[in-house]
Parts: sequence; structure tokens; C-alpha cells
Amino acid sequence: AARRPGEDHRAAGEAPKAPAPRRLTWKVTVRHGSSVGREKFATLDEALNEARRRVAEISREGSLPTVKMLREFTPAERVHARIEISGPGFFRPSEGGIDVMGDGQAIAYTGAIRKREIQADSLDEAFEQLADALDR
Repeated sequence: AARRPGEDHRAAGEAPKAPAPRRLTWKVTVRHGSSVGREKFATLDEALNEARRRVAEISREGSLPTVKMLREFTPAERVHARIEISGPGFFRPSEGGIDVMGDGQAIAYTGAIRKREIQADSLDEAFEQLADALDR
């Protein structure tokens, strides 16, 4: 008998391996100037450590200059870089991050579309509050 398209007449062998289960991961997105980088991490602690490292790295670059476009924007009003952290899940994952301002100040926030600033006296306190907010 002739074989029809799609028929497989090979001897039965080992069943194909199932694809590895999708790991739920935390994503860190760094928007710095015109470049955007994304990395995935298995735990929130790993994602926060990377965000902290990137904040320190960007802060060492120094402040941004004042610019004039229709009005004057001081370094404190300019965002030098944005480090975003988003949690695992497809529907409404935990989101937040840190904005590194042009004057070197770091401002933590929660949310993505409706950002809420985290009031903190230090960067360490801001990261602690951000961790608590994202871990919910």
C-alpha cells in the first residue's frame, strides 16, 4: 500500500521528551539612554541584587547636564536610567523599580502604569520596601 502524507511507518522507539516546564522568573529591564537590556532571574533576591548593582554602576557615571527644550530641565528632573523589576506570571505580575535621576538620586516605585513612589530615607530602605512590595 502506498504511504499517505503524514504517515509514519518507523518502528516505535522512545517517546519524545516533554519540553521542560516553563520556569517562573523575575525580569530586570534596564533603560539607560537609548539602550534597553533585559535579564531573567530565578528569584526576587537575584533580581534585586542585579538592580542594586546597576543603580550603583549608573550612579558612578556622574550627573546629567541641564537641558533646554521649550523649558529648562535640571538634572534632578531628568531620568538618567530606569531599572524595572517584574515578577513571574502572565496576569498582573508584581512590578516596580528604581529611577536613577540625573543628579544621582535614586527613586524607588511600585507599579508600572500607575507608579507609586516609595518614600524612603536611604537607598537600602528603598530596596527593602521595594522587595516587600514585589514579594506580595
